[in-house]
Amino acid sequence: MSASIFSCFLLQKSVVMGIIASQTARESQYICAEKGHRLSNSANKALWIQRAIRLLSKLSLPAAQRLGRWVGHILWWFQAGPARVTLTNLEQCFPELPARERHALAKQSLLHTGMVAAEIGAVWEWPAEKILSLVKEVEGEELIKSAESAGKGLVLLAPHLGNWEVAGLFFAARYKMAALYQPPKIEELDDYMRKVRERNGSELVPANKRGVMRLFHILREGGVIGILPDQDPELSGGQFAPFFGIEANTIKLVSKLVERTEAKVLCVCAERLSDSEGFRLVVQEADSLIYSEDLLISVTALNRTVENMVNRFPEQYQWEYKRFKRRPEGQRHFYN
Repeated sequence: MSASIFSCFLLQKSVVMGIIASQTARESQYICAEKGHRLSNSANKALWIQRAIRLLSKLSLPAAQRLGRWVGHILWWFQAGPARVTLTNLEQCFPELPARERHALAKQSLLHTGMVAAEIGAVWEWPAEKILSLVKEVEGEELIKSAESAGKGLVLLAPHLGNWEVAGLFFAARYKMAALYQPPKIEELDDYMRKVRERNGSELVPANKRGVMRLFHILREGGVIGILPDQDPELSGGQFAPFFGIEANTIKLVSKLVERTEAKVLCVCAERLSDSEGFRLVVQEADSLIYSEDLLISVTALNRTVENMVNRFPEQYQWEYKRFKRRPEGQRHFYN
């Protein structure tokens, strides 16, 4: 879906990259010397990241997931930054859980986030058909067919749950799909990321006024767009609303798109199956109040839609993300 996916788990993925960073760094230095010129730091970084992803793509799905779980164990064992953020989020969202259960959930979340990072080699480098063969079943497919028959646009909400890249690839293979695209901070990665995301027909729309207008046009034409609903937007693009009982800066764009185009909204994710069997594509109805003309009611329903999906398998949610980084005026900050 949106290219901002990359930034959301770059920290976790960097641990995986670190396993092979020394090798790729040596190789990139050799290549640069052989060509007789010196690349910039960002170009070197882009080079080793791409080579690391390609090395990860050599792993089978079971091997990649084992590596990801190992990384998750390391993060938990050393109580690294992602582990501390995870515990903070769970303490806020599930205060009723006994501490032992919260810790167990936090550890499992880190294992799954490690797997998301390690799976990126396969998802970005394998042929699309090979990745799609890992989707073993689809739950809620009748909802998609019903939305199609209505003849209106369709907004797919893909929270950071399971492997959202797999979910995006699945729908891009079936529909002419569009998603907002925010170029990566490392400019030299832009071409690569566009290539891997557009290989199955997705249209990447710039995350600016022109891009938003393009989304309105696509929906009015009965098209399909994908949006990550659980990121912390700029304050100008957000509205504070409860998420697991905590006020969270929530994207307003979905509510505005729905209000002006009468598009249908569904929530989707690719649940990771046990024993490296692949993924289950899950489709759920959005909370009905997401169609309200009242902005606060609508964005609250959007968060409730995400909650309903996350509650099915909370260990696969990316609790490592600082979802509550921006706070309403006067409220304390959670993250040190």
